[in-house]
Parts: sequence; structure tokens; C-alpha cells
Amino acid sequence: MTEDKYAKYAKAERPEDLTRLFVERSNAGDADGVAALYAEDAVLAYPPGAQTVGREAIRALWAKVLENRPRFTPEAPLPTLVSGDLALTSTPPSDGSGARAQVARRQPDGSWLRVLDQPEFQRPTS
Repeated sequence: MTEDKYAKYAKAERPEDLTRLFVERSNAGDADGVAALYAEDAVLAYPPGAQTVGREAIRALWAKVLENRPRFTPEAPLPTLVSGDLALTSTPPSDGSGARAQVARRQPDGSWLRVLDQPEFQRPTS
């Protein structure tokens, strides 16, 4: 897999675009398109209790997940926190189960890529 294959995808112009593009590409079954949203050195906290490190490993993981054709629904983002070339984005899952959070990094061309992705935070049970 070459980096050129990711160049064809629309880039996130704002950190908030990453979630929308993720939903669109996942629902289309496009693992390459999902991987294009991540930096080469990105870390994804998935599957639960594990980490997937690097764009190609993330692509392979999503290819496997998307074989089952899951459907994702857009979730309203919480306000984005930006400091220089880093941004923290988050969404509360529509099922109220916890939270999702991502750290994105601005690229030299001004676009944004995910570098850390925590798709599920569970509320502690008492």
C-alpha cells in the first residue's frame, strides 16, 4: 500500500470534519478512505483493551470491521479544543454509553489527521 493511494481522498479542512468523513467512508465500506483520516503514526484504542498502531494497521483493522457492514450515524460534536497544531475533538455517543475523543494534528498543507483515537470511554459502574 502506497501513500499515493490516500492522496485521492478529500482532506479534513477542520478537525470537526474528521468525524463526518469517518461516518461517510465507513458506511461506504471504504477502509482505505477511513485510513486516509489517520496520520502514519496514529494510535487507535481499538479493539477494546488493545491498541492498533500505524495507518496501515488501522486500515487492515477497518477492512475487517467493515466486512460486517456496520452502520454509523453522525453524532453531534462537542466543542473542539485547539492549541496550535493540535486539536481535541469529542462526541457523546447517541446511546449515552460514555464518550469518544480524538486528537488531531494539523498537517503542513493545513488539513487535519487523527493521531490519537479513543472511540469508546465507558462510564465506570458503581
